[in-house]
Amino acid sequence: QVQLVESGGGLVQAGGSLRLSCAASGIIFSYSVMGWYRQAPGKQRVLVATITSGGGTNYVDSLKGRFTISRDNAKNMVYLQMNSLKPEDTAVYYCNAKDVRFFGDGSWGQGTQVTVSS
Repeated sequence: QVQLVESGGGLVQAGGSLRLSCAASGIIFSYSVMGWYRQAPGKQRVLVATITSGGGTNYVDSLKGRFTISRDNAKNMVYLQMNSLKPEDTAVYYCNAKDVRFFGDGSWGQGTQVTVSS
């Protein structure tokens, strides 16, 4: 019933920008911490950023300043604005929803591919 659908990925040149979107359904959005994660080929899935329902954000230090996470609680949407993209940003990007009332790792979207060319 929980569904997270990412969009906005694609091919972009180094230095360019993309905005990823995640549409959430089947969850109580106001109880959910939303996050973006990424997984490069042959690598572990890692955290990019999270945002609480109140707008508090957390970023990986290496990405802070280039990436911005935001959410629209009225539309059950979460976004990731990615600027100054580098080839090492190439990965599948995943949306995550974690209900703060329950223990667990939450739900995942199917992912969207971001490829940054040099």
